Amino acid sequence: MPLEAYPTTSPCVKVCQLDLEDRCYGCGRTRNEVARWSGMTPEERRLVNRRLGFRGHPEHR
Repeated sequence: MPLEAYPTTSPCVKVCQLDLEDRCYGCGRTRNEVARWSGMTPEERRLVNRRLGFRGHPEHR
């Protein structure tokens, strides 16, 4: 799927807890990605959402 097809909306599902690798159990973003989200460009947000598949952390679903 082309990068432009991914949303720029936050993948947050309000389950904000980090695993041992500093990834959020709810959305799968890293601590750094969560902290930087509001300052990211639309392209950066799409890259994160593409990596996540916009479905959350697969190990914790």
